[in-house]
Amino acid sequence: MSDINKIPPTDQPAEALAAVVSLRHLADKLERQAVIEATKQGWTWAQIAEALGVTRQAAHKKHAHLVKQLKE
Repeated sequence: MSDINKIPPTDQPAEALAAVVSLRHLADKLERQAVIEATKQGWTWAQIAEALGVTRQAAHKKHAHLVKQLKE
């Protein structure tokens, strides 16, 4: 899929599913980078969680290792 603005048709499942995987990878990368930046700016886990639409505990569990790596 070369055109990012073109959604692959669902009648071509191989293309559509490959696009889903690519989007998930991109979303995960964006989330990690945003969480790192938020913590650098002093955001609390509660603020990060609210922005992500999850609980504070879920945000911390998923991303605390990123913050720990920055401090090392």
